[in-house]
Amino acid sequence: MVNTEHHIIGGTPVEVRWKAIKNLHVGVYPPVGQVRVAAPLSVSLDAVKLAVLTRMDWVRRKQARFLAQERQTQRQYVSGETHFVFGRPLRLDVIHWDKKVHRIELIGSDRLRYSVPADTTPAVRRRWLENWYKARLREHVAPRLEHWSSHLGVATETWGIRPMKTKWGSCNPDKKIVWLNLELAKNPVGAIEYVLLHELAHLISPRHDERFIKVLDDNMPKWRSIRDELNQYPLAAWEDLQTLAR
Repeated sequence: MVNTEHHIIGGTPVEVRWKAIKNLHVGVYPPVGQVRVAAPLSVSLDAVKLAVLTRMDWVRRKQARFLAQERQTQRQYVSGETHFVFGRPLRLDVIHWDKKVHRIELIGSDRLRYSVPADTTPAVRRRWLENWYKARLREHVAPRLEHWSSHLGVATETWGIRPMKTKWGSCNPDKKIVWLNLELAKNPVGAIEYVLLHELAHLISPRHDERFIKVLDDNMPKWRSIRDELNQYPLAAWEDLQTLAR
């Protein structure tokens, strides 16, 4: 049972989630530094406010770091743009042709050829390319998910890919559902591997406790550096994230 409330603490919007956990946790999350608190059911709102206020200097530093982080410019899906595929920067070549279908092809090691009908709008080109990203990510993830599930001795009821504005992935341990951020298709495969392990580890322990950390340490000793590198990777433009979320 999770009870979620939203409050302004020290002039900052804070999402507070009361859960059946032992320890209070204050987190600041990308892309814009959203503050979320996970609090034990026995903790009062006053105690939550005090915890946030005492950490406010740290919260401000984290938020400033996210705001200063490199971001991709909003894409128009025209020739010359750089688009990332599994961490590799590719130059987009848009070709207008007379056919009513589109085609997306990797050319060599540095180009992405995008053939589209002549009257296609940027919004349609974006949607087609995002669908292509989703298919590539699903193709990559499926065998890796099977590998980690077997290795950890866990099983998902279902998993999927969708745009997410504040998380790289999520897991519902009760329903055994795993979601991955569509933006992962643009990140290095090592980062995708970490997110997969992270979310599946929640099927062993729902919380970020010692048992959860041990799963990561045992199976990916360098996960902390991978996580930090992932959080420094260029984020999508806010406008693109807002559009994808609709």
